[in-house]
Amino acid sequence: MKKTVGFVLAVGLILTMAGCTQDGGTGDWDWGSEPEAESAGVTLNVYNWGEYIDDTDVRVNDAFTHLTGIKVNYKNFTDNESMYALLSSGAADYDVIFPSDYMVGKMIRENMLAKINFDNVPNFQYIDESLKNPLYDPDNEYSVPYTWGTVGIFYNSKYVDEADLEDGWGLLWNEKYKDKIYMFDNPRDTFGIALKKLGYSMNSENPDEWQAAYEELVKQKPLVQAYVMDQVYDKMINEEGWIAPYYSGDGVIMMDEEEGNTDIQYFVPEEGTNLFVDAMCIPAAAEHKDEAEAYINFLCRTEVAKANAEYIGYSTPHTEARKLLDPSIGENPNFYPPQSLLDKTEVFITLPDEINELQDSLWIRLKQ
Repeated sequence: MKKTVGFVLAVGLILTMAGCTQDGGTGDWDWGSEPEAESAGVTLNVYNWGEYIDDTDVRVNDAFTHLTGIKVNYKNFTDNESMYALLSSGAADYDVIFPSDYMVGKMIRENMLAKINFDNVPNFQYIDESLKNPLYDPDNEYSVPYTWGTVGIFYNSKYVDEADLEDGWGLLWNEKYKDKIYMFDNPRDTFGIALKKLGYSMNSENPDEWQAAYEELVKQKPLVQAYVMDQVYDKMINEEGWIAPYYSGDGVIMMDEEEGNTDIQYFVPEEGTNLFVDAMCIPAAAEHKDEAEAYINFLCRTEVAKANAEYIGYSTPHTEARKLLDPSIGENPNFYPPQSLLDKTEVFITLPDEINELQDSLWIRLKQ
């Protein structure tokens, strides 16, 4: 799914760049026919997740350089914490970064991000209103959503009774499926599920609620075959296990007709879940802020946002790009849940230090 951008799109973008006549939403590029002199030849340093931008059919970074004259030095990170550690140490200078929601909030509080001049990002108008002004950036001064998704449960319909889905998150505690259940191998997602199962906020700051979640996970542990991350793909596809919570965008590979297992299905429990957002931000120390804003605006163009959505597999926050997606994706409630379910979601925010310490200590005890 990640590499299925069509020939028509590729040709269309090339022709668009040649004429410079389309904008981000419906068809008119905001740049003139030539880049501004002071921008041409600038090298923009971009730090993003791996496999998180189309670099096959459309080649987004090359397209940006072709159109603007701005070169892109593109590097990858593997997790928010390593990205944060690198930037906070001053060991590297980047102009555009892609942190997740809670990390955006942390970096704002630590004055590590620059405010975005949205006059330079007119395509922000195409970002879904429901994803603007989030808890981690309440005045929407520092971030632009890039992708989003939900956490739900993947299950093998060949072995799992559909009636058991009515238990929601409780399915992960069903003794009928002992040794066929997987859980996240990270504390925030795992405790978030347990907290939500108990009716608490995934962002709880109550130590007693965290203790209750820990006890719930202790009860579950004998049923769990393994705590996994990306290993879940092969394990579920090969039917070593039948039930696993995972991210909607990443997990879709498990259901792929060619490379996955068509018996695997996905649902989001009615109790609600985590809605995660990866955002585009500009570090406070960025040397090329204007060019960074131009790059963010470019990624918010309809054709570019569509290409990235098809390549990455995550939900796009771009309302016009979504309309152009194949209906099997753009109208799929697994990728774009109904508002009634979205109303029950929570975005992770940075927890107080004492709660993070409690989470870490409980996680160590659970994994022993």
